Amino acid sequence: MKNSCTFAATMALALASTASFVPSTRAFAPAVPQTKRSRTSMPLRAEEGESSSVAAPASAATRAIDEGSHEELMYTLGVNLARQLGDIRPLVNNGEELTQVARGLLDAVVGKIEEDGQKDLLGRRGEELNKLIVERADAIRIQIETAGKAMLAEMAENEETATLECGVIIHPLEAGPDGFGNGVKPTAASSVKVHYHGTLPDGTVFDSSLGGEPVTFPLGGVIKGWKEGLQKMCEGETAMLGIPPEMGYGKEGTPDGTIPGGASLFFKIQLIEVLTAGVGGGPKLLGADGLDLKKSAGGLLGADGNPI
Repeated sequence: MKNSCTFAATMALALASTASFVPSTRAFAPAVPQTKRSRTSMPLRAEEGESSSVAAPASAATRAIDEGSHEELMYTLGVNLARQLGDIRPLVNNGEELTQVARGLLDAVVGKIEEDGQKDLLGRRGEELNKLIVERADAIRIQIETAGKAMLAEMAENEETATLECGVIIHPLEAGPDGFGNGVKPTAASSVKVHYHGTLPDGTVFDSSLGGEPVTFPLGGVIKGWKEGLQKMCEGETAMLGIPPEMGYGKEGTPDGTIPGGASLFFKIQLIEVLTAGVGGGPKLLGADGLDLKKSAGGLLGADGNPI
């Protein structure tokens, strides 16, 4: 996602510079992500007097780039650097501000403003810049927290959901083989196999196993919201979890900014199998090796996969 999720990483960088199956008709679903806004191309042009060895002609910034060309390779370098920087748009209020930010970046990159000039500028305006970044980052965090709380409240109003004491909301979507609430449940010491799909309040997908192989992990190694929520699910069930920030990544978010501080998280989870330390469920037949006997259309199979 390239939106407000990256503000934390952007803020950290700027401060350093200055001193992741719905049978129910009432199933809750996160908002559909908005279509990405198109960006009007506004190439920065070199100002008069700049060295031609550094600044390319204006036409080079506007003409089409041939696939496989050296120009495309250099353009790819710029895109890669921009991705490392992150999305700075949440920290600017309008196009004019964004233009000045881009201008500062370009001037520093091409050497138009020398090292001494950079130090002088940061010395004069650094404290003011830090204050602006903190204020705007706080405003973004408040917006994210407000949107998450609203979605959690909407989810909790659904009579098919259950709200745990810790604040995690569970909406069962699909029963396991033994019916809702029946079967093996994981414990805090369990390892589980799951498919999951994680979104932010605006519908942005930040992590998902769908389209790939199921994921296996110990519950002791995941966020509190997952640990509490999965212990209420039975093997084979699918549910939506609504996780408040204090049961997720808190006010700080993830270090890379993928999940912003104060964000509520929404996970659709299929608990495929409780691998270890499960509780409940009916009695199981065990083979001579102590492993579960498996069922097939032709009868029971032993641990070696052959019919008994």
